[in-house]
Amino acid sequence: MTWDWTVFLNDDGSGRTYLQWMFEAWRWTLAVAGASWVIAVLTGALVGTVRTLPNSPWVVRIANAWVELFRNIPILVQLFIWYFVVPRVFPFFQQVPGFLLVVFALGFFTSARIAEQVRAGIQALPRGQRYAGLAMGFTTAQTYRYVILPMAFRIILPPLTSESMNLLKNSSVAFAVSIAELTMFAMQAQEETSRGIEIYLAVTALYAVSAFAVNRVFAFIERRVQIPGFIVAGGTGGH
Repeated sequence: MTWDWTVFLNDDGSGRTYLQWMFEAWRWTLAVAGASWVIAVLTGALVGTVRTLPNSPWVVRIANAWVELFRNIPILVQLFIWYFVVPRVFPFFQQVPGFLLVVFALGFFTSARIAEQVRAGIQALPRGQRYAGLAMGFTTAQTYRYVILPMAFRIILPPLTSESMNLLKNSSVAFAVSIAELTMFAMQAQEETSRGIEIYLAVTALYAVSAFAVNRVFAFIERRVQIPGFIVAGGTGGH
């Protein structure tokens, strides 16, 4: 077996090299993952918080239904629903770029998992935290904003790190609807060059570098927001 890394310097037939194509695909992967992460965190934080609200049974049931719906359907099925079904049922979405439909699918799928983490983080706090906030004259919303959520997010940073890394890897499903991300590049470049080992090793390295960068960013955030004397079980590792 011989290695030929010069394959990345070859023209892909469109005036760019395979190396340029690969980095363009990497940017698409990061774009899909980044946009999906924003939707996932915002939606997951809201749904997870709502699931812990006292005296709001119907709202809690709706939030629970959201989690069960998006958590129990495979991500690839959800992607196809967003890409092929939703635009036919709701014509407005026919004008939405395919990139955004993929982002919605990944974002809402991941939001259900983050919502569960947020719920667990809030419920892990002593009840005295809520009562203390209310005793100080805070409303329920203020208690969550200033007392409960800041502590809960410190607790869930380790699992949130893993979920963010998973989201980056799950972005590879976008190839199924022809989004030109890393996995799609690898499949097409391998077919055109017959240099699958070099292509897939390079793509694997980019996924690994991206996931490691996510881990390090969250490790930095965890160190910065850590409260002296407050120890969170687990951790992002490598502190």
